Amino acid sequence: MRMTRIGGPTVLVELEGWRILVDPTFDPPGKRYAFALGTSSVKTRGPAVAAADLGLFDLVLVSHDHHADNLDPAGRALLPDARHVVTTASGARRLALPNVHGLRAGESVELETDGRPRLQVTATPCRHGPPLSQPIVGDVVGFAIRLPGRDEAALWVTGDTVLTKQVRQAARELDVDVAIVNAGGVRFGATGPLRYTMTGSEAVRLVAELEPRVAVPAHYDGWSHFRDGEDGMRSAVADAPPAVRERFRWLPDGVPVEV
Repeated sequence: MRMTRIGGPTVLVELEGWRILVDPTFDPPGKRYAFALGTSSVKTRGPAVAAADLGLFDLVLVSHDHHADNLDPAGRALLPDARHVVTTASGARRLALPNVHGLRAGESVELETDGRPRLQVTATPCRHGPPLSQPIVGDVVGFAIRLPGRDEAALWVTGDTVLTKQVRQAARELDVDVAIVNAGGVRFGATGPLRYTMTGSEAVRLVAELEPRVAVPAHYDGWSHFRDGEDGMRSAVADAPPAVRERFRWLPDGVPVEV
């Protein structure tokens, strides 16, 4: 598997000939984007690689379509040309494109493209905020990707989530080769102490339960709403037991890496 960190949640994954893009965000930095309940965030870092330099994609995974830090206007413009797009069931209705597959947590879809092995994509649970916040923050899913004849997930993308019983249960049930783990500890001044994604220490706890071969931190920088951020993520990994710490792989910006 080859992975290229674009920035934020956006990672290009090359797997058995498939070109898979996770949560496309390609807008330049500097703009403020509105979220729910009067919250907003400023993008502070641009993409490490321009979308025009990446070519076309066989599969785009969109954990949720309604927050610009996971799908911004430049990323949205890429969707019609992708062979397949997988997102939430509600997001598929909003996007209304013929190449979009909508899933709820626990549902799967099998995808095909010429000359490459079939992929199974299964949506995994997320809760993008405190208890009872789903009607406000909206639907979010993660993704487990499997190759034919294998129970192991070649890739698990956690999506934007706090550490819930459902997410931990998914980690205990999954056998995962490579995990992309979103963290950052998102908070907003308007909603006080409420958190909307895992902190670094919670991400480390999840990886300790999951035990993937490789864990790749993602979505921990590049936006003003990250309160735990890169420092929190790196500190938590550095303080983890050796058996957990050695699983983490930090991707350089814009450089393809074999993992």
